[in-house]
Amino acid sequence: MGAVKTKRMPRAVRERQMLDAAVRIFGQRGYTAASMDEIAELAGVSKPLVYLYLNSKEDLFTACIRREAAALTAAVRAGVRQDLPVEQQLWEGLRAFFAHTAEHPDGWSVLYLQACRHGEPFVSEAAAMRAEIVAFVTRLVAVAAREAHRDPGLPEREVAGLAEALVGAAESLAAWANTTPEVSAHQAASTLMNFAWSGLGSLMGGKVWSPPPERDHGDRPPAPLSSP
Repeated sequence: MGAVKTKRMPRAVRERQMLDAAVRIFGQRGYTAASMDEIAELAGVSKPLVYLYLNSKEDLFTACIRREAAALTAAVRAGVRQDLPVEQQLWEGLRAFFAHTAEHPDGWSVLYLQACRHGEPFVSEAAAMRAEIVAFVTRLVAVAAREAHRDPGLPEREVAGLAEALVGAAESLAAWANTTPEVSAHQAASTLMNFAWSGLGSLMGGKVWSPPPERDHGDRPPAPLSSP
């Protein structure tokens, strides 16, 4: 492979080119299979320049995770208008989430699949992004719960599990939607909103499902008698 000639340009622009190329290669080929040669070639720079700017493959992958995480959280926050009712805020947040993950499938692959498969420090970087989104959803659900129960002092920890479940469902649904061509971002968001808000609406109204009481072994019904 011949040397790649590069034109002088601002460092920020050149680094963005490298990260764009790296996200594409990491997202499609995976961290282990991706090579710095491929990334440099796609970015239109020399491999030594990639190392000069971003030090190592590990540092480059970490930079990709951070950039994609920041972009996703910014998109979700930007999609939510604070003057809307809570259910509308949740809907707009879900729409923004699924639209972003659909428009940036390689970035989502880096965050959701690759980062979690290759240990530290990548897992912690992705977990920090997830924690920020969970905290954001927790606040939305807490506001809805306080309004429904007329209890302004209801602590966020009472609904934290619901937020965790909702974010987990969104992650799985986005991964499925990105590999199912006939499913649009709007459809994915609508599916989760219907699933989540139906349950949340009942919960807010005090309609809480409870498991049946457990019977100990002595309460088991007798086995049917054998025929004579």
